[in-house]
Amino acid sequence: MRIEILGTGCPKCKKLEENAVKAVEELEHVEVVKVEDMDKILSYGVMMTPALAIDGKVVSSGKVADVEEIEKLIERAKKWGRGRN
Repeated sequence: MRIEILGTGCPKCKKLEENAVKAVEELEHVEVVKVEDMDKILSYGVMMTPALAIDGKVVSSGKVADVEEIEKLIERAKKWGRGRN
């Protein structure tokens, strides 16, 4: 699983990254990546940062999701993965 933090490096973007790292601490095979390139961010259709994408799908934008919310988003994303097989 790949979690991307979409944002330019502002304090809210950094807080979202911090929360995402905490949310995945006990999970295996999860990568948290920062995306700061505006062209790449815009390619996701994101108009407000920070945003969070899981496996290429934007699941939150324009706010700082807390750790609990990110954990719930990850659980939903795991279900998408099972549905793809």
